[in-house]
Amino acid sequence: MTDLLASENSPAQRTATEVAAPAPAPIPTPTASSRTPRSSVRAVLGAIRLGVSAALLLAVIGIALATVVLPRVNGWTPLSVLTNSMAPTLPAGTLVVVQPVDADELAVGDVVTYQFRSDDPTLVTHRIVSITATSGGTAAYVLQGDNNPDPDVAAVLPEQVQGRVAYAVPLLGHVNSVLTGENRRWIVTGAAAILFGYAAYSIVGGAAAGARRRRSDRARGGYDVAAD
Repeated sequence: MTDLLASENSPAQRTATEVAAPAPAPIPTPTASSRTPRSSVRAVLGAIRLGVSAALLLAVIGIALATVVLPRVNGWTPLSVLTNSMAPTLPAGTLVVVQPVDADELAVGDVVTYQFRSDDPTLVTHRIVSITATSGGTAAYVLQGDNNPDPDVAAVLPEQVQGRVAYAVPLLGHVNSVLTGENRRWIVTGAAAILFGYAAYSIVGGAAAGARRRRSDRARGGYDVAAD
């Protein structure tokens, strides 16, 4: 009896028994197909929101620089185009920013703003089509609107020229016409600050939400697994 028990509990038999034991079933690994549709939709909407907010932020910065910062820093003048005489280059409603320039720097092809008459505050923005001289040898500029069939009635003298158009921003001339003087500066600056704050908030919020989502995915093994 003792020999039989020893034989049944020998090391060789125990090893064989252990080897023959069935291996545990593998734990299923989540795959990309097990992601919930809700998670995918949230990811897409988050990316769209982040992209739109970034574009809005860049647009606000660009508009603020073009209409407020650069003119104020450089002493340039923003003006509104009221007619279509310079269409399609500068249609009505365009905001033009005029920079002072010496008369001897003007050339054919430049778009300039000039005072129609010394006793008339009306300003005209047209293109120089030729340069002549008065009987006294002073330069005189012949101007014409791109959309006009004929040049302006009279040549323009250097003292009439207010400046050369540095750049133009479509459509903002309508806003410039409504907002004048000190009110324009405060309203434009305030609106730009509000839009800038909103865009920055959206970008930061979107980035934070994306970081939280990634941490949550890693905690679940990298995927959002659908429940049975």
